[in-house]
Amino acid sequence: MTNLRNYCIIAHIDHGKSTLADRMLEITGTIEKRKMREQVLDQMDLERERGITIKLQPVRMEYQNYILNLIDTPGHVDFTYEVSRSLAAVEGAVLLVDATQGIQAQTLANLYLALEQNLTIIPVINKIDLPAADIEKTKREIIKLLGCKAEEIIQASGKTGQGVAEILQAVIERVPPPTSPQPSPSPGEGEFLRALIFDSTYDEYRGVVTYVRIFAGAVKKGDKIILLATRARSEVLEVGVFKPQYLATDGLKVGEIGYIVTGFKDVSECGVGDTVAWQKYSNETKPLKGYNEVKPMVFAGIFPREGNEFEELREAVSKLKLNDASLIYEPEHSEALGVGFRCGFLGLLHLEIFQERLKREYNLNLIVTIPSVAYKVFKKNGDELIIRSPQKLPDPSATEKIEEPWVEMDIIAPKEYIGSILNLAQEKRGLYRNTEYIDETRVILHYEIPLAAILTDFYDKVKSASSGYASINYEFIGYRKTDVVKMDIIVAEDAIESLAMIVYRDEAFRRGKEAVVTLKETLPKQMFVVKLQAAIGGKIIAAERISAMKKDVIAKLYGGDVSRKKKLLAKQKKGKKKMAAHGKGSVEIPSDIFVKLLKR
Repeated sequence: MTNLRNYCIIAHIDHGKSTLADRMLEITGTIEKRKMREQVLDQMDLERERGITIKLQPVRMEYQNYILNLIDTPGHVDFTYEVSRSLAAVEGAVLLVDATQGIQAQTLANLYLALEQNLTIIPVINKIDLPAADIEKTKREIIKLLGCKAEEIIQASGKTGQGVAEILQAVIERVPPPTSPQPSPSPGEGEFLRALIFDSTYDEYRGVVTYVRIFAGAVKKGDKIILLATRARSEVLEVGVFKPQYLATDGLKVGEIGYIVTGFKDVSECGVGDTVAWQKYSNETKPLKGYNEVKPMVFAGIFPREGNEFEELREAVSKLKLNDASLIYEPEHSEALGVGFRCGFLGLLHLEIFQERLKREYNLNLIVTIPSVAYKVFKKNGDELIIRSPQKLPDPSATEKIEEPWVEMDIIAPKEYIGSILNLAQEKRGLYRNTEYIDETRVILHYEIPLAAILTDFYDKVKSASSGYASINYEFIGYRKTDVVKMDIIVAEDAIESLAMIVYRDEAFRRGKEAVVTLKETLPKQMFVVKLQAAIGGKIIAAERISAMKKDVIAKLYGGDVSRKKKLLAKQKKGKKKMAAHGKGSVEIPSDIFVKLLKR
């Protein structure tokens, strides 16, 4: 293990992680130049289109007689769970800071995650070739943050390749080789196998493929294995390493990162954070620590547009869950939309990516509802209900009171942004508790706030209010009384169940107006006038209309009496009225409308 190094790259979004990884692959000769392309570790089309990393990606490189296992990680806050899982599998982290932007929110958040794991940090200033680069200022920020020496900071450019060889050398010199925990060895067997599953994917032909870090023992093809959490048993079909494609090897030894083709066909048997062990010694093997439970921020209902596609949706969601450990889902039934799932996400971008992956990878046409939280409803007859969607909210006349979930929230930010964050939290009905100073520049603001207030756009607004430096954590504390109502959105005289939402009574008019204006800007014109309305009960609180598409029915006329034109126009008007009245004028709502409503 002395010639083995495991490390990952962490940074704020768009600070150049994937580009730096490209240069490392080139310098180490892992990928031939003729096969090289930009963002080579971003395997998904979505990642390449949006220019962001969504999934962690391991790769094995060989350099100066050393084996370097790199894990490229995402930078966006919605994919923090990918980063935390990567950090548990390595001993070192390259902290990348953009020379033009300096230290930002996810730089801090990812650094603290790395420090919690006691990883060796290698600070790197990237993009030094850009005209706007302020290297000295960035260097001062890093020194203040890490307390390191100036000569320990490496200056590099992922684009030109400058300084990349120095980073690889620093990884070899500074990152310690992996050490093996010493469980009681069994006679003739050496150490017990203990491998941490930090990611997994599903192969149509070979079943579940797990990405593992071997912490003790070794694994090879043909070994009988067991997963200690689910107690699922199987035989290893293949083991190998990432180059970055799968490359089968004789086996994986302690300290190495690679993959195991498990042969599991049921994706529920194999969870991220589980420990792989030998079946023979499963009772004597102590499971590895695993990961903290993920906290979803946004909840939404996912339904197939065609009812007979539910089985395909169930299978697709379970396979994506295997590949996206931060996804949480449970079955849900709606009278209007049929059967589907209520899913929990880490943010709006996570929700968008999930929806897009279902559409592209599994050809599913979906209806996605407006996100909400679980409300506790007390009825006058003494019944108590938990309501997860607006459709289940009982009639107000039968309701005694409604309670909503509240959370304790900590906002970490530089002290100069306290004012703007206090104003924002007050707007969102937050109750201020106290301020705690971490050091002379950074503070923690302690709040109690309704969970519904922070579900959708709160993250984005806090980032804006703090120039991207703030980070948030929250914990559920209980239910408190609230005054909320169900708001229906009516399109062409038809109440659209997927757009219904639960809103605060005093915010209903503003939310209703925003919704109908957004629909007016988004929905395509029809052959008839489309009415857009927001209603509470039978009362319309906001309305807009989309004018009819104009078809020139008199274009074919040439000359003649004006009465011929009038006759054709009257016939057109009558036809549009009939179409709207007989239901032929139903309007199909595009599946991305909910994201636009939330961003509003």
